[in-house]
Amino acid sequence: MFLSKPGEYEPCGIFNIKHLILFLITTTCIALAVKNTKAESREDIRKIIRNSTIIVWVLEILKIIFVISIGRGKELNKIVPLYYCSLLLYSGILSSFCKGKLQRVGDVFLATGGVVAGIVFIVFPTTSLPEYPMFHFISLHSFFFHGTMIYLGIIINKFKYIELKLSDLKYYAALIFIICLAAYIVNTNFGSNLMFISQDFPGTPISAVYQFTGMFFTPVMCLTQMTLPFLIVYFVLKSKEKYGIKV
Repeated sequence: MFLSKPGEYEPCGIFNIKHLILFLITTTCIALAVKNTKAESREDIRKIIRNSTIIVWVLEILKIIFVISIGRGKELNKIVPLYYCSLLLYSGILSSFCKGKLQRVGDVFLATGGVVAGIVFIVFPTTSLPEYPMFHFISLHSFFFHGTMIYLGIIINKFKYIELKLSDLKYYAALIFIICLAAYIVNTNFGSNLMFISQDFPGTPISAVYQFTGMFFTPVMCLTQMTLPFLIVYFVLKSKEKYGIKV
């Protein structure tokens, strides 16, 4: 079952007891990890980001190898890491191994968009649980991956690794724009739906956006992803500071 093909076993599904169990396991692990994280310097946090980045890259490569091994290598939506959540892979590299503005780009995404993306996925895991059993490699990988996004975002903000500013929106938006542009080029040439910006995604809230925006779907999706997650986290953090609530 752990490495079965889609259809060999009944998929986990979403919004049921199995999904709830995975959600609770993930949130508990995140809480324990945050509680037990000790960081006496900025370098300690950077080491955590670097080690986490290496781990998620290894797991992502293993996931791609698995998908190809079961004969789905031609499905670009399954193997090309050009989704919003895939930005953990790239922002992790920027944050861990770069300096200056490039490092800032990675830090800003991890502190903002990564948290939002992680939370949205564990609540609405439409890209794994509808196809695979609860304890399948893909299911567990997806919850670990997105749980890592949430964890890194929390500790970055908890330990004040960066002082988030509204002007950081330009770094965040630039990263999303580059990924959207790359995804759009691939989608146009190969009929994929990377970053969910080119086609409808039935059964998800994206479908409502698709129906409402019509011909403006692609720019609306791009602009939304380039701004909204950052602004949500930024204003939540500022509200916490205003009322003296510790992150």
